[in-house]
Amino acid sequence: MTQIRPEPSEYAEFYEKYIALVPQGDLFATLEKQLNQYKSLLGKLTEPQSEFRYEPAKWSIKEVVGHVTDTERIFAYRLLRIARGDQTPLSGFEQDDYVKEGNFSARKLADLLEEFSLVRHATLALLRSLPSKAWTRRGNANQKEITVRALGFIIAGHDCHHRVILEQRYLPALPRA
Repeated sequence: MTQIRPEPSEYAEFYEKYIALVPQGDLFATLEKQLNQYKSLLGKLTEPQSEFRYEPAKWSIKEVVGHVTDTERIFAYRLLRIARGDQTPLSGFEQDDYVKEGNFSARKLADLLEEFSLVRHATLALLRSLPSKAWTRRGNANQKEITVRALGFIIAGHDCHHRVILEQRYLPALPRA
């Protein structure tokens, strides 16, 4: 099931932009590869560099890492509930409020990268534990129907989306130490 991409009927149209970013092949391999990409991309930045915003109203690099981690936790929680057959509708979340309350600027970038790694390892353990029948289970999150398989791909695609933004908008404009 981890090599079969979700059908558009398995997720809200909004998530297509994330799923489209996931490379063909094994979802687990993609998620594992992503584990080290943030560390290799951002691990050598200084603390002042990690506070960089490419525009004043945009998140800092630390806030992007914190957002990706928080969002993976939320998507993995949704995935767990749906995989276990829970049909309780799951609420959405306001990403800007989470970033504001995350206090990421008070933390070291290395700690945020380590936290992302720990969350990703937990996500992979959860995904590997799922029986094949769980991957096609449907639930309701943020008032939209979604499958476990779609959530797995959305986690990977959301990661890709923000890594591309870091590579294209943040790092080229970053003042050098």
